[in-house]
Amino acid sequence: MPEGPAPAPVSQRLRVRYAKRGRLRFTSHRDISRAVERAVRRAGIPVAFSAGFTPHPKISYSGAAATGVASEAEYLEIGLTEPRDPARVRADLDAALPPGLDILDVVPVATAPGEARAARPSAFADRLEASEWRIRLDGVSPGDAAAAVAAFMAAEEIEVERLTKKGRRTFDVRAAVSTIEPDRRAAEAADAPCAILRMVVRHSTPAVRPDDILTGLRQVADLAPPSPPLVTRLAQGPLDAATGGLADPLDPDRETGPPHGEDAATGVGREPALPGDATSADAVSA
Repeated sequence: MPEGPAPAPVSQRLRVRYAKRGRLRFTSHRDISRAVERAVRRAGIPVAFSAGFTPHPKISYSGAAATGVASEAEYLEIGLTEPRDPARVRADLDAALPPGLDILDVVPVATAPGEARAARPSAFADRLEASEWRIRLDGVSPGDAAAAVAAFMAAEEIEVERLTKKGRRTFDVRAAVSTIEPDRRAAEAADAPCAILRMVVRHSTPAVRPDDILTGLRQVADLAPPSPPLVTRLAQGPLDAATGGLADPLDPDRETGPPHGEDAATGVGREPALPGDATSADAVSA
């Protein structure tokens, strides 16, 4: 067993929504984790550490987007040894991170009435049931895209094959898609002729990615963009089966009331962006 005092316990947990934009879309998840750890140190945030011979900061990630994909809805959870005002943590962490990794929202983890603030929260990943994606297809007409979407939604099953860590696997991409539709207004406002698709995709195993859905569109309608698609995740969260839309996964935590801790008097942060309303400043290659 390692000698020395035990690490300070967690007294507050914060959930953070951040965006991955610009050149940072090509950064690996490992490098993003390192950037966050450096920013936490620079910002003076009292992060808790694990015990053992090689202590690690108690920072965990949920539903991270793939390298090369922009996102407006990435999430992490951080354990603190001292309570801090979430608004101050948001501002300090955002200032310490490089441009392109932008902190959008910070909320304290909800706990049941009478439960200790440091109690272990329920799995946040369980709330991330689906993602909303925006895909820009340069060189594709909106009419062709609409016809392909109609053929896709009319199919009962669309099987695609992809190489995974466990070898080649075949799976049904149609079942994972809750909604998909052309965004004609966004396409008309674009700086070059293109089609833009918006879709809500359920999280499943194996995960169905936007490029898998594009493979399905090619199979059913021969839709083949002449250049790589530009992909942005707009939101992820609980899926409303009735409407096909997504709820904000931080809402259950946001209902716990005002922040507590020695910095609570500093006020509240800016109004956070809501899932589905964000548009990344940078489209990205899938």
